[in-house]
Amino acid sequence: MSWSTGKDSAFALHEARRSGEVDVVGLLTTVTHAFGRVSMHGVREALLDRQAEALGLPCWKVPIPSPCPNEVYEKEMARVLAEVASLGVDRVIFGDLFLEDLRRYREAKLREIGMSAVFPLWMRNTTALAREMIEAGLQATITCIDPRKLDRSFAGRAFDAGFLKALPDGVDPCGENGEFHTFASAGPMFTASIQVEVGDVVERDEFVFADVLEVA
Repeated sequence: MSWSTGKDSAFALHEARRSGEVDVVGLLTTVTHAFGRVSMHGVREALLDRQAEALGLPCWKVPIPSPCPNEVYEKEMARVLAEVASLGVDRVIFGDLFLEDLRRYREAKLREIGMSAVFPLWMRNTTALAREMIEAGLQATITCIDPRKLDRSFAGRAFDAGFLKALPDGVDPCGENGEFHTFASAGPMFTASIQVEVGDVVERDEFVFADVLEVA
């Protein structure tokens, strides 16, 4: 499972398990090693580990620098995927919703190493899907905002009905165009919820990040 720590990954995992068509054996996550955080989402590595524990799955971490040239990203991803493939894994699940170019890229890169991609949420209506996630009990926190697409005040908010109602016109309810990213802390995919609170909100590299902390 290509795991970003966010709601789309979480719900895609839930749907994949529910379908019974695949046997999910682990998570695959890109970590910016200089910061010890999940790339783009800005989630602390310790929280990623808590998610893996609550999912009952091991996590293969792909370490990358910051900034990360694409060739470095592809080299590290291919290295870890080759290790995973050697264990008999032949498919990777993604939570992508409708970005055709991203899907083609993923499929092409996996094809190079004899693997294929699975997209359990592909082309689902994102307005209906966002509501379905919330109704299913998925809980998530907004960890990253692109302030060019969404006001920074949304950083740190809960992904809930109130959040969806407050989104401006033109912003995808699932953030598929990069408007926002999340950290999933509870839902039917987890064996236990992770209690979290929001710490500092900072702006870095043209994005706004809300630091999510586990409540002891």
